Amino acid sequence: MFLSNLPKLSKTPKKRLGRGFGSGVGGHTVGRGQKGQKTRGKMPLWFEGGQLPLIRRTPFIKGKHRFQVIKLQPITVNFDRLDKFDANSVIDPLFLATALKVSEKEAKRGFKIIATGKLTKALQIAVPASAGAIKAIETAGGKYLPTK
Repeated sequence: MFLSNLPKLSKTPKKRLGRGFGSGVGGHTVGRGQKGQKTRGKMPLWFEGGQLPLIRRTPFIKGKHRFQVIKLQPITVNFDRLDKFDANSVIDPLFLATALKVSEKEAKRGFKIIATGKLTKALQIAVPASAGAIKAIETAGGKYLPTK
């Protein structure tokens, strides 16, 4: 054990700027430099020296609820993915989430079936679908169960 290895027990206090000459950093400029905008007072973090700020340069998202999160689009499922399932199986959002290995967070977005590819099996579908997809499901011998 040596004196050089002992832990430091005292902590130097924070310098208090601009509290008179006795503070060590008092008096005229108090650590802010000579002249200029930043010596005179506080400035907001986003201040850009008087040029048009970024928040005003970007185009507006118009509407009453412009500051709310933009609604996420549903996950699209095409017929090529549906054709891998067994015939006459009921396809609902829970079934799709497990079959397509979608995380819970992504599954909250919902699913929508679109008419891309060919559907050869008769399936019972309880997931929102496009108009073309509904027609193709019924022509393949399947059943579309309307959802909200």
